[in-house]
Amino acid sequence: MAARAYWQGQIRLALVSIPVEIYSATKSGAQISFHQIHEPTGKRIKYEKVVPGVGPVDLDEIVKGYEVEKGEYVLLDQDEIDAVKLESKKTLELTQFVDASDIDVLYYEKPYFVVPADDLAEEAFIVLREALRRTKKVGLGQLALRGREYVVSLKPCGRGMVLETLRYADEVHRAQGYFRDIPDAKPDAELLELAEALIQKKSAEFDPKVFHDRYVDALRDLVERKQKSKGRKIIEDKDEGGGRSASNVVDLMAALKKSMEKPDAKPAAARATAAKKTPAKKAPPKAPTEKKPAARKRA
Repeated sequence: MAARAYWQGQIRLALVSIPVEIYSATKSGAQISFHQIHEPTGKRIKYEKVVPGVGPVDLDEIVKGYEVEKGEYVLLDQDEIDAVKLESKKTLELTQFVDASDIDVLYYEKPYFVVPADDLAEEAFIVLREALRRTKKVGLGQLALRGREYVVSLKPCGRGMVLETLRYADEVHRAQGYFRDIPDAKPDAELLELAEALIQKKSAEFDPKVFHDRYVDALRDLVERKQKSKGRKIIEDKDEGGGRSASNVVDLMAALKKSMEKPDAKPAAARATAAKKTPAKKAPPKAPTEKKPAARKRA
């Protein structure tokens, strides 16, 4: 495996220990980043660490401080902070098993692939994987990674398993504070049926390749056009329609029925992608032409 293991150790279930390696399951997207530039010279702006009333300071004069009161800090040296970091014990002990549905999605943080460390570990690894799959349970434990202890979950994923770090309870906002003003009312039965039918119409298998970051694409295009424009400012007028206003208030029943009448059943993201590649076909032809039969062959 070409990638470098993020962590190597063992998963322990009672008296059974399984040597494993974990690898990051995600990667940073191809984001566009900008630097601050001094326009007259075209040079990048640098920053200095300064103290008000003192000016620039040397790096060896800087320590970390925890604010206990406004303007009052407890100063800590880096070696003092390092002394309380948890050692990675190279062991993940599964101490509890829960239904996957019991863990709110808000708690999941970052996924990692888990694989057996060697051929000797494969049998025990497969047994644990299939036991989790058959019982439909998720294993929980705590793991020290790079000085910090995480709550982690372990579940099957294809031939391997996925370990996910979880947020602690005090890192997640309580939903009630945001949802309390939403009325506890049952929707109209006919409206609900129409909404369900619309969801079924637009249902498809999940394909992450259908979705892409259109903002990043637009920024890349802007950078390319700016290079060719020789400094000319490039700003495009955009349709500001679609905002929330009184003129956009429509009858919900009519809107749902109209949505159901549309023949196109592609997911919204797929239609948006297709719209970029092909011109709109809503407007009828001004007059019949000989190309009309050819259009029927596409059906």
